[in-house]
Parts: sequence; structure tokens; C-alpha cells
Amino acid sequence: MAAQGLSANNSTTEEYVGIAELKVGRAPLVLITLGLGSCVGVALYDPIKKVGGLLHVMLPRSSEFTRNSHPAKFADTGVPLLLAELLKLGADRRLLEAKIAGGAQMFEGMVNIGERNVKAVKEALASAGIKLIAADVGGNRGRTMVLDTSTGKVIIKTLGASPKEL
Repeated sequence: MAAQGLSANNSTTEEYVGIAELKVGRAPLVLITLGLGSCVGVALYDPIKKVGGLLHVMLPRSSEFTRNSHPAKFADTGVPLLLAELLKLGADRRLLEAKIAGGAQMFEGMVNIGERNVKAVKEALASAGIKLIAADVGGNRGRTMVLDTSTGKVIIKTLGASPKEL
């Protein structure tokens, strides 16, 4: 999936963020994460410095697992890690805006891990003092999330629906 049309800059670089990963960078960079079913994508962006990052959270809390050596896998450790990486790039914590997507209920009759992921991400953002300005969560369809660090636009592509901007 190309991120065409998101940035006016022809030298835009696209990078993919895998499950339980995060990436940060400055404009002109487009960050893309695929396969947000019950997982939650977290985009943080500083509109003045044009620095942003994208996190693909798989599970709510690291404390629920003995094998938790990948902090980006969990909301409670991934959000603070994403914040720390953005601060290293010069982002101003007071200006950071968060947008989230995902958290779907992919399988009926099972524990709704998507709902738990959304709740844990919101708690981690609140704990870090970062304001959540947009969300596209829930439902039962997978999503792709695209963050353009040149503009701060986040585009959500949901299976069977037109793309929407957060």
C-alpha cells in the first residue's frame, strides 16, 4: 500500500512498523503499520518540530507476562518508550498529539483483547500527560494506519471502507 497523496514532498520516505515495533522520525517520513486487528496503532506527533512516531501495540500490560522483553509489544511499556524516542529527537512533550486506531473484536465469543488494548493505551497516554485528539477503534475489521510526519495527518484504511483522516 503506497502512501501517495499524503505529502506534497516528492522525496518522502516510507517505513513500515511491524507488530510490537515502533519507529520515529522527522519530516518527510511516512510511517505505516498494517494488520491492526485487536492490536492498537499509536501515532504521536509534534506539529512544530514535525517529529512523529508510530507504535504497534499487541497486548495491554507487560506485567501479565513473564516473557516481556519487547517493550513495544505492550501498551504500558510501549507508549513511554515511544515518548522517550520522540523526546530524543527534540519533540516538545507539551505539544505532542496522539491518534490511535485498531482495537477490533476479531473473533466472537473470545475475550475482547482489542477493547483491553484500547483501554491500556488510553491509560498510558493519560499517565504520560499526552492528549488523545482522535481515535478510530473497535468494530470487527482490520485497519492500516499511516502517519505523515510532514503534516501530522493520519489516514486509516479499514477493510471494506473508504480511507478516513484522523
